Amino acid sequence: MKKLLNEFKEFAMRGNVVDMAVGVVIGAAFGKIVTALIDIFLTPILEALPKLENGGTGFVGSLISFLAVVVEFILTALVLFAIIKAINAAKNIKKKPAKAEAPTTKECPFCLSEVPIKATRCPHCTSQLDK
Repeated sequence: MKKLLNEFKEFAMRGNVVDMAVGVVIGAAFGKIVTALIDIFLTPILEALPKLENGGTGFVGSLISFLAVVVEFILTALVLFAIIKAINAAKNIKKKPAKAEAPTTKECPFCLSEVPIKATRCPHCTSQLDK
């Protein structure tokens, strides 16, 4: 039983599972915002149009409700797409490469050992080095 719990804990704490859970929670919260936006602003406009002609009942009323749900879906999908695109762009930003440091050593042409850059004589073979 303990092994099973440890495996479940390892599974649940993986980055992908946690990211997915956060995404679901944020998506649900964002869905509520879009629903409120549709209910407060768009649905009254759509309902006002048929009232001018038929009174907005029956098939037309159902059609308006369906259109409100379709618009809600499209708005949700567009905003989530924009958020995911921004997150992916932020992940892909490459850091500027570090400036290459000046070398501190050079190679002795006679014995091929490394010597300090300012050395005039190789400490290993005592050869005179070019400047």
